[in-house]
Amino acid sequence: MNYLLPHLSTDFSEVRDTTLGALVRHRLLSKILSGDLTPGQVLREPEIVEELQVSRVPVREALKQLESMGLVVARKNRGVSVRTLTDKEVSDLYAFRALLEGFAGQQISLRGAAERTALAARLDLLCGEMDDAISQDDAKKYYHSNLRFHWAFIEVLGNEEIENTYREITQKLHLARFKNLQDLAHRKQSNDEHKLIVAALRDAGTPAVPKSCAALLEAHVKQALVRLRQI
Repeated sequence: MNYLLPHLSTDFSEVRDTTLGALVRHRLLSKILSGDLTPGQVLREPEIVEELQVSRVPVREALKQLESMGLVVARKNRGVSVRTLTDKEVSDLYAFRALLEGFAGQQISLRGAAERTALAARLDLLCGEMDDAISQDDAKKYYHSNLRFHWAFIEVLGNEEIENTYREITQKLHLARFKNLQDLAHRKQSNDEHKLIVAALRDAGTPAVPKSCAALLEAHVKQALVRLRQI
């Protein structure tokens, strides 16, 4: 799930110039994305200061940054808490995600056979990982492989603006998606759809293929929202 987090360099010359606020934001974002901090949970400044051994200034800076990212909300006299998305927000984000993934699938399908075959092989491995996770009834393992499956299309597309936008959408949606994949039947159906997407990618341009990779990707994301609503 590393692609969901802002990049922090291991180069000490760059780390030296990284603000404490950015480091605190990174830590809090990691806790939100791991589920250690859940929607509605209050983020108490004194507790964060004590835990991270920093002053209040970088903590406030980090919380403001997370608020601008749409991941926490500040309310007068109620403090700051992890944001809970409304049903409409979840639906809107899924629709946007479907649009981006469909576009990525469409563009990649137009590329050469070698590039498509290489991506298909990578996706096959991830489908295998998800099959293993299903057999082990390991929702967390499945979730991480699922994230990597979808990110592979965005990464191979190579458009930095789309990468940034997709990352923001995934950060906001991750708890809803993880909840969706807690259901074993949903995981099985999801991975069956993944395999159809890979087959369509591998056979892109073949007239006999009933549905394009782009159409299957978009339908898969929309179907994920349907499954979430069933929970």
